Amino acid sequence: MEAAGAGPRLAREPLRDLRGALLAVLARVREGEPGEGREPFEPPRFWDALGQTFKATSQEATKLSLAFSRPPLPSAEDCQKLSEDIQNAILAVATVYYSLPKSQGTTLRKMVRDATTEVVEGMIQLTETILSTSLESLSQEQLISTGSVWEACEQASNLPRDNQAAVVSALAACLGVVRDALEEMEHALVEGQDPYSDIMEDEELGFRGNRDTYWSEADRKLLGPCMGLMKASKACLKKVLGVVKAHGKADSSEQIAQLDDLADIGNEISPSVDELALSMYPPVNQLAVRLNAAKLTSVLKKVLEITKTSHVCLPSEEGWVQFLTGAVDHNMDKIKNFTQGEL
Repeated sequence: MEAAGAGPRLAREPLRDLRGALLAVLARVREGEPGEGREPFEPPRFWDALGQTFKATSQEATKLSLAFSRPPLPSAEDCQKLSEDIQNAILAVATVYYSLPKSQGTTLRKMVRDATTEVVEGMIQLTETILSTSLESLSQEQLISTGSVWEACEQASNLPRDNQAAVVSALAACLGVVRDALEEMEHALVEGQDPYSDIMEDEELGFRGNRDTYWSEADRKLLGPCMGLMKASKACLKKVLGVVKAHGKADSSEQIAQLDDLADIGNEISPSVDELALSMYPPVNQLAVRLNAAKLTSVLKKVLEITKTSHVCLPSEEGWVQFLTGAVDHNMDKIKNFTQGEL
């Protein structure tokens, strides 16, 4: 029986080598940094090349999947050829990614790197799926893995084309997370005295009888300015997103760097909002709330300061920057007053 299985095992040997080679490429893409090319960067040429390599990789995934979808299975030679073609396609994707220079912006590079990583990971997953199935017929896992590679490769056409578009995309994602956190907290407050009312009552565990699941009057007073800070976070991201859309440019290295600074600090808002929101649930530790509020305040003021000094903030925009700075300070002062006894 062992001899009968030797053929398929031998035919799949190149796939094991391919898996190792793809893992090595993945590690390099994740850890490595693109270098500055000697030739001037030409965006249309870059995006065309990226699209072509993603498309070629998608086609190679289809060929590999079809080859192992029904008997007879490919010979060792055919499998070797398939593996080489896939490796070449993936190396071409990685090479194009590496040709995107740092000067085009770190936010844009990260998005292209993530898309590249997803394509390589998808191909590794497909290879592993084929290696681990009986190969009698096309498995559901193989169909899903092939579809994942196609999906990852299709991303090339949806990627932002410059750092301004990349930062708009990053800030919009942050705004979505903050909006969800705010709505969740507003919903919990409207539910009444018990934010855990969606948890089923359990007589034995006594969930409903536990006072730790309720907000005290003092807690509710403190929650007011905390909600104010969360609303200011949402307003801040919304306004910054608006000015980056309207006035953001990626024509000079200074403009590109300023946009990256906005994306970097903007990325700090949603985790800071989440930390504050988590500390607001009962039992409330007022000192933890104060510390998380102070951290969020610091992030928001930094966002507003960076916005104010960047090219996206025209004189006509300075009013809302000042207004939101005042709103953040006002809410933080209230939180300090309510938690004075905790220090």
